[in-house]
Amino acid sequence: MQSWPVQDAKARFSEFLDACLLEGPQMVTRRGAEAAVLIPVDEWRRLQSAARPSLKQLLLSDEARTDLALPARGKATRRKLEPML
Repeated sequence: MQSWPVQDAKARFSEFLDACLLEGPQMVTRRGAEAAVLIPVDEWRRLQSAARPSLKQLLLSDEARTDLALPARGKATRRKLEPML
């Protein structure tokens, strides 16, 4: 994966985009640190379809929700408050 400083990616965006389409994902760096990745739209769609469902999608789905691991209730103890002086 080729790395582009943000200034170069902005100044040469057409070249940056062409490199993404021909060579695959392109890394963008800001002050030497990785900041973002430009990927072809087909790769984005593949990643989106393979991603886990969002919380909203889970709550609205017809699938059973009983498989969620929920902590047991009523096991917590409270600390006694000490009087402030």
